[in-house]
Amino acid sequence: MRDTIFCVFSVLTTLVLAIVSLRYVTDFYLLSFFYSFQVHLAAAGAVASVAALLVKRHWYGLLTLAVSVVLAVHGIVMMREFVEPAVEESRPALFRLMSFNIENDNFANGPDIADMVIASGADVVNILEAEPLLSELPRLLKIYPYYIGCGVGMEQCDTLVLSKRPLIEPRIRNLGLLWRNRLTISTIDFDGQKVNFLAAHLTKPYYDEFHGLEVWDLAEVIPTLSGPLVLAGDFNTSILAPDVQYLMRTQGLGTASLEPATWPIHAGAFGIPIDHVLTRAPLRLKSVRRIENGFGSNHFGLMAEFVIDR
Repeated sequence: MRDTIFCVFSVLTTLVLAIVSLRYVTDFYLLSFFYSFQVHLAAAGAVASVAALLVKRHWYGLLTLAVSVVLAVHGIVMMREFVEPAVEESRPALFRLMSFNIENDNFANGPDIADMVIASGADVVNILEAEPLLSELPRLLKIYPYYIGCGVGMEQCDTLVLSKRPLIEPRIRNLGLLWRNRLTISTIDFDGQKVNFLAAHLTKPYYDEFHGLEVWDLAEVIPTLSGPLVLAGDFNTSILAPDVQYLMRTQGLGTASLEPATWPIHAGAFGIPIDHVLTRAPLRLKSVRRIENGFGSNHFGLMAEFVIDR
C-alpha cells in the first residue's frame, strides 16, 4: 500500500514538473497557461514530494523535491529580473493611473464602478471590456473630459481610456490577428513632461499562437515611441510567460517589486498577476496596488503612481 501511494504521488509530481520544465525547451502555446503558474506548481510539487517521502523514503522523492525547489527559485528570479529600484516615499508622484478589466457582461456593477473611478483620484484610467460603463460615460466625462474608445476611434466598447488632460495624437490599432482595436496609443503632457500611454488587451495564451503575435506587435510599436512610456492592461498571462519575458527584455520594460495578483479573483493574494503596469525609463513606478473590490469582475484592478528620473 505504501508503495502504491508513493508511486501515485511521484507520477503526478513528475507530470506537473515535466509540463513546467518544458518552458526551457519550447514556448508551446497550449502550455503557456502552466508557465504562468511556475512558482505555484513548483511549490505544489515540493509539497507532494514531501508527502511522498513521508510515506516512503526513496531517492526519487528527493529528486522531485530538488527539481521543485529549483523551478520555484528560478521562477522567483525571473520575476525579480525586471523589478525597478524603489522610489523614495517622499517623492511626489507625477500622475496616477488606474487599469481595470471590468468584464464585458458586468452591467449590474457599472454604476458602482463609475463611482469608484470618479472617487479614485486617478489622472488616467484604462478600462478593458468597458461595455458596462457606456451608459455611465456622461457623468464620467465631467471628471475625465478626454477619452478614446467606446465610440471614439472605434465603434465597439472594449478598450476605454479616460484622461483629465488632453490626449495628444490618440490612435487605436489591432493586436495580432484575432481581435480588433485592442491597443490604444496616446501621449499626455503633465506640466511639460510628455508620457506615452499604451493600453493593451491581449488574448488568452492558449488560443493558438495569437498571444505571441500580439506580443510581437507590441515589440514593433514600442520602439516607435520616444521618451517615457507606460504599458498597462490585461495580458492574460504573468511575466513568467516566455513571450512576455522576451517583450520586457527587448524593450527595457520594468515593473514593481511585487506585482499584485489579479486573477483568479477567488484566489486573492494566492493568484497570479495577469494584469500589468510596465514602464520604460525615465518613467518609474512609485507604487502599484490592487483595488481590493473586484466589483463583480473576474479580475482585480490596479492603481499605480509614477515618477520621472530627470
